[in-house]
Amino acid sequence: MSFECDVTDPLVARAVELRTIFHRDAVERDKQGGRPVEQIRLLKESRLPSAQIPVGYGGQGASWLSILRVVREFARTDGSLAHLYGYHHLPLNLVLFRGSSAQKDHWLRASAAGNLMWGNSGNAMSKTSSGRRIDTGWIVNGSRPFSSGSHIADFIQLSWENPEGERLTAAVPADRAGIVIEDDWDGIGQRQTGSGTVSFKDLEILDEELISSPKIPLTPYTSLTSLLQQSVLLNVFVGSAQGALEEGREYTSTLSRPWIYSGVEKHTDDPWIKRQYGELYIKTLAATELADKAARSLDDAFNQGPGLTAADRGAVAIDIATANVYAGEAGLAVSSEIFEVMGARSATNANGFDRFWRNVRTHTLHNPAEYKKRTVGTWLLSGEFPVPAMYR
Repeated sequence: MSFECDVTDPLVARAVELRTIFHRDAVERDKQGGRPVEQIRLLKESRLPSAQIPVGYGGQGASWLSILRVVREFARTDGSLAHLYGYHHLPLNLVLFRGSSAQKDHWLRASAAGNLMWGNSGNAMSKTSSGRRIDTGWIVNGSRPFSSGSHIADFIQLSWENPEGERLTAAVPADRAGIVIEDDWDGIGQRQTGSGTVSFKDLEILDEELISSPKIPLTPYTSLTSLLQQSVLLNVFVGSAQGALEEGREYTSTLSRPWIYSGVEKHTDDPWIKRQYGELYIKTLAATELADKAARSLDDAFNQGPGLTAADRGAVAIDIATANVYAGEAGLAVSSEIFEVMGARSATNANGFDRFWRNVRTHTLHNPAEYKKRTVGTWLLSGEFPVPAMYR
């Protein structure tokens, strides 16, 4: 069994090296939660945070296929770091899609030069922060939940509602006075993603920090942000399945004992174990292939730039929805069923194999597969693409 990484891709090769380091204390860090400070330092040193920024702004202009394979590689041992790295690209590309020329030049160049990390505190489903107008911008109060990456970010994308109920978005330095990282994330999985609450206490936002306007409608190209989010998550699922299967196989081959009624001396000689591993491998391999297909479709759409058509945007949305559904189901199945073939002694806190299931389960709940299946079914029956929106 092997899920070979394309180490001829220098970004993936760097990710493989980092994953080996991250793996050394992945189980312990998962138990502790909190902030992966040392791991983020290593990530910045690798220059992976600037990889996808266009060359014109000082970045490396990497493809989404490369970026998402890096996400997947990290998830083979640490879903939190995979999530943080992947989600870092969402506010970066919001600036690319909707920022002014001056904003792109300022933020993207600074990010490329410093390999800065971005987080978000702009959950669109929770209207829990508001702002009042002042001469130079806004004063924002309140809070926002599910603020992934805010605890390790250099810049934070944040949102609030104005008195008319319109959602405004800005990017600000994470250390600005008035931003309080509550460190209250209590999820069963993704324990180092900092996906809890950020509070705003008389936070001043300057006009030049506002990104676009709610009065400017999305285009097929600028609406790709939601598909980037789905792409990151599906690769976290796939990488988690790969990691669970690899760690499970190692445990089964070296430590598992045959069941007393199996009639075999070695656990790996049991036909049941062979068949079960075969099924899990097939599911994981299929999820991997669908993930790569979706990433290539995303690259094709992204590379069309502002000229991207609604039909081409719709086609990549279907590819990503398909891959996302299957990746989530495969990730849950593999990370759960692996215990059946490892045996009772594998289910300990010391082994930490449960981290794969908890990470996948946490994120699949935010993104119900039922509605993606309906999206794909609607397209198949009618040819109707999903209307661009959150999660699609």
